[in-house]
Amino acid sequence: MSASVLTDPAVGAVARTARPVTGAADDYDGLLDLVGNRRFVLIGEASHGTHEFYRERARITRRLIDECNFTAVAVEADWPDAYRVNRYVMGLSHDPDAGSALSDFRRFPAWMWRNRDVLAFVEWMRARNDAHAHPATKARFYGLDLYSLRASIEAVIEYLDRVDPREAQRARERYGCFDHVGDEGQAYGYALAYQGAIPCENEVVAQLVELRRRSDAYLRRDGWVAEDELFFAEQNACVVRDAEEYYQQMYRAEVSSWNLRDRHMAGTLDALVEHLDRRLGRTRVVVWEHNSHVGDARATAMGDRGELNVGQLARQRYGHDCVLVGFSTYDGRVTAASDWGDPPERKHVRPALVGSYEALFHEVAQRRFWLATADPAVRDALGPPRLERAIGVIYRPQTERQSHYFEARLADQFDVVIHLDRTRALEPLDRTALWDRGEPPETFPTGI
Repeated sequence: MSASVLTDPAVGAVARTARPVTGAADDYDGLLDLVGNRRFVLIGEASHGTHEFYRERARITRRLIDECNFTAVAVEADWPDAYRVNRYVMGLSHDPDAGSALSDFRRFPAWMWRNRDVLAFVEWMRARNDAHAHPATKARFYGLDLYSLRASIEAVIEYLDRVDPREAQRARERYGCFDHVGDEGQAYGYALAYQGAIPCENEVVAQLVELRRRSDAYLRRDGWVAEDELFFAEQNACVVRDAEEYYQQMYRAEVSSWNLRDRHMAGTLDALVEHLDRRLGRTRVVVWEHNSHVGDARATAMGDRGELNVGQLARQRYGHDCVLVGFSTYDGRVTAASDWGDPPERKHVRPALVGSYEALFHEVAQRRFWLATADPAVRDALGPPRLERAIGVIYRPQTERQSHYFEARLADQFDVVIHLDRTRALEPLDRTALWDRGEPPETFPTGI
């Protein structure tokens, strides 16, 4: 028995309340009881490249859809790319399979959504929906993010080409403002910050206003598809508006750009719920995002820096109607890049630092378990601040403490925590020799 077991009473409190995750069908019965009639379940991940996080999140989501009548999954992905998947799972596209439906996820980091676990989940959604005839009983798939500046511009114009060719031409002229700064949003932000480029703010706002003004005329066609397609186009126009502001801020104020992005994702969730409520009645939504977006920022060092996130905004708007679920792991492997835009690698996740929540959970005899933080014993154990690890799409173990740890109060950050002690790397659909080779153990840093 290690010294930490003997000296840290939190280990015993966690061990007494931990509920095992074994792969059995009833693993999350208690979690579903906790969800009850609530409308929002936000499920995180401690990295963007861990197989078990995606697998367990999908297991929970399938049960929420099948047993609790959740009808939408909203993910940390670009709106137009995810909407292609939505058309596929709803049986409205010409894509022959799930792999084709995921083809628009080309932007770095493509492996976040073009991976084996998401492929299996999308296939499950399509098969389930095929067995349900009425649109109101089908499960949908949406993206919440705002990086898709160019793709969303193209989607707005493509929609208008079908319903209003004259307005499509005017949209081309408005969005032509971006043509002098290249195809991507980062180039636009750089041109504004360092090259004296003229902002496109007025043009993108005008286009959104005009699309909304003409919406009644566009909805004169009957049926589900007409309203869904207008909503898709309008949200793309919102993405362009918010992305323009986001990329303006990118080279100016880190906190401001983070907050813009999370406000956009929370606003997209709100708009999605309002749209589906009109179509389906009381809608229930599962959100998939990183822990850093799902956990309440007010309980972390993020909040101390003035940052907010989707979990905080959802709690503030919907209160008790939300359940926030986080994941953690002690060590294993992860799919991540060494720098932005680099190809994915299969890296070793270093053992968690002493003094972290992950190290605390590692001392529990059970290696896979979940906790409800409302339990008084758990709140006492996890209430004081400790270090918490976050790995995004980049993993830099050489600067593990500085790059991947922050202080948090886990019991206030999440309603549920799922710990999977040793985890494996997510498998990309587009595997490379670099990923297959993996990181050899001898590259471990010695002085983290």
